[in-house]
Amino acid sequence: MSERITRRRLSGRQKGKTDWKRVDALKDSDITKAIRKDPDTFEVTQKWFGEAMVLRPDRDKEPITVRLDSDMLDWFRKQGRGYQTRINAILRAYYENHHQ
Repeated sequence: MSERITRRRLSGRQKGKTDWKRVDALKDSDITKAIRKDPDTFEVTQKWFGEAMVLRPDRDKEPITVRLDSDMLDWFRKQGRGYQTRINAILRAYYENHHQ
């Protein structure tokens, strides 16, 4: 294979279960064969792109300034991209359970 796999540690002392020696030993033909057998894989075609839709949020977002506990905000940020969306989803769940 012409590309290298980059390994990253997610957090703490987690040990992955991936057999990296086996992965490194795979040939392109092995990977291609596995892809063909995977029922969730499909060939992306021009027709597929032509039928694709861009979905927009059903509500407008409004930028605000909000004060949050720093440890909580750090935890959300460590979850990666989309942390503000996740915070919004939690607030929405609270709202929907308490709004009359």
